[in-house]
Amino acid sequence: MRPLRRRMQLIFQDPMASLNPRHSIRRIVCEPMIFHAVARNAADAEIRARAIFARFNLPAACLDRYPHELSGGQRQRVGIARAALLAPDFVLADEIVSGLDVSTQAQVLNLLKGLNRDLGLSMAFISHDLSVIRAICDRVYVLRQGRVVEEGTCEQVFAAPKSAYTRALLDAIRCRRIDPGWLARGSSGENAGEENGAK
Repeated sequence: MRPLRRRMQLIFQDPMASLNPRHSIRRIVCEPMIFHAVARNAADAEIRARAIFARFNLPAACLDRYPHELSGGQRQRVGIARAALLAPDFVLADEIVSGLDVSTQAQVLNLLKGLNRDLGLSMAFISHDLSVIRAICDRVYVLRQGRVVEEGTCEQVFAAPKSAYTRALLDAIRCRRIDPGWLARGSSGENAGEENGAK
């Protein structure tokens, strides 16, 4: 199973629960690279971690901190970095922006889109937020009680849902049409307040 674990990674809904509170961020992101032989040694792992932290707009000083010392958005980006550093083929992202404010959501979603593009990985994004699904997904699968009741391209499902359940879902949940510039604008104000502990 070890090779499969490297190739298939998870990004969890609650980063505080998924990051070991007793470990430093350095240990959390570097040890998996060494364990899976993605990095040759601790020094190589740290170089890789610092590079992706710079890309994710995370200060290198975060490596010396513990999860409780980071903001919610920073913790979520650490979780994404931990998954991305193993260069997986597939990532399952489970409700990863549900607890974040709109600006931080945009930053996290932009990171995911960039990773999808640059690493060529496949990603399954689970969410109840239909606006976010509409903004970033190519295909949509609608589940009811564990069964797929509809699937299709994002535009097809939102424009002309075939399932009665999908129609009821869209009617019940106000789903604004996303302004195409939302993600770009949301990430431009990076974290003036976040570095001060704001969430």
